[in-house]
Amino acid sequence: MPLVYAVVGPKGMAMSVRTIKILDTTLRDGEQSAGVCFSPDDKLEIARMLEALRVDVIEAGFPAASTTEAAAVRGVARAIKDSSICALARAVTGDIDQAWQSIRDAVDPRIHIFLSASKQHIEHQLKSTRSKIIAQTRAALVHAGRYTDNVQFSPMDATRSDPIFLAEIVRTAIRAGARIINIPDTVGAAIPLSIERLFERLYADVPELGEVEVSFHGQNDLGLATANALAATIAGASQIETTVNGIGERAGNTALEEVVMALRIHHQNIGAITRIKSRHLYAASQLVETRSGLAVSPNKAVVGGNMFRHASGIHQDGVLKQRENYEVIDPDWIGHPRGTEVVLGKLSGRSGFESRVRSLGIQLSPQGLDVAFGRFQKHADVCQETDNDELRVICIIAEAWPGPGV
Repeated sequence: MPLVYAVVGPKGMAMSVRTIKILDTTLRDGEQSAGVCFSPDDKLEIARMLEALRVDVIEAGFPAASTTEAAAVRGVARAIKDSSICALARAVTGDIDQAWQSIRDAVDPRIHIFLSASKQHIEHQLKSTRSKIIAQTRAALVHAGRYTDNVQFSPMDATRSDPIFLAEIVRTAIRAGARIINIPDTVGAAIPLSIERLFERLYADVPELGEVEVSFHGQNDLGLATANALAATIAGASQIETTVNGIGERAGNTALEEVVMALRIHHQNIGAITRIKSRHLYAASQLVETRSGLAVSPNKAVVGGNMFRHASGIHQDGVLKQRENYEVIDPDWIGHPRGTEVVLGKLSGRSGFESRVRSLGIQLSPQGLDVAFGRFQKHADVCQETDNDELRVICIIAEAWPGPGV
């Protein structure tokens, strides 16, 4: 069960806050992004970064996929010492055996078994029946238990499953030895309200859930993966599955950096926090961007290139007076190397312009500053952004020739 500690809440009152575990699946579900192929060296380097972040569980891959994948997972399992290493397996004997052979040398190996639980998948993909799925679940969990008691089970497509059958398969998995039950929103179809209701009903229908860890895995098809993860946390989840930069199948997964920072900022309201060292988040984002080849969108939450760049004159004036006026995250919290930045464009105001001039060490007379600002405004009307070299030229000309304009 998650660690619980006390913090000082509003009005100086003590309140309990749970420590939520992070299972990061960048190396498994993240690699399922179309066009991504991590080499064994890539996996090892990313795993070491995740370990530095203090990720609780690293899902290193799907060993049954290939001998190369199995070897890569084995390399991660042998190298990492401060995180549990997890391998994915279908609910079949061969997959479970291969998963164990790949992670058996890990400090804390975990086998993660999945099997579809929705009518859609059972009838139209597996061509099976509910009774066969229950039997297969039981057999798979018992088999995995011969290797370790650190076994996680995921009823795939849980959020589209019949609640009664979902409760039955979860109960079966727990009784067969599952120590962690993960609830996947496999196609990203859920909304926060439905996640809260699903968890509430599961806890009511399966009292045994109180004896194991409960996890949530969200896909981002509706752009709600982080919101759904927070809803699951509020509803009782003790583990959240994430990927760095939110990469993954189709529209991706719950983003590690978003969950970590949301819980850091709202831990008093949500009653939960992680043990992640957030100062490594930006470096992790850059590493995964490079190794995956998937560019991080400039407007990506937390780690995007524009996160701390301010272009509006009103925002520039406010953030220069006090950063908190327009930034909810301190750049230092995520280890951002540049921090707050004033971007000079056509929406910039006088205070932002003067700030950038001073930052370059340029000294202008009051008249020269007036002329330089006028020249900058005309330049900004035809250029998206004025860089430092252009700004220096504008200021030199303005001081040397304070004429009526460009």
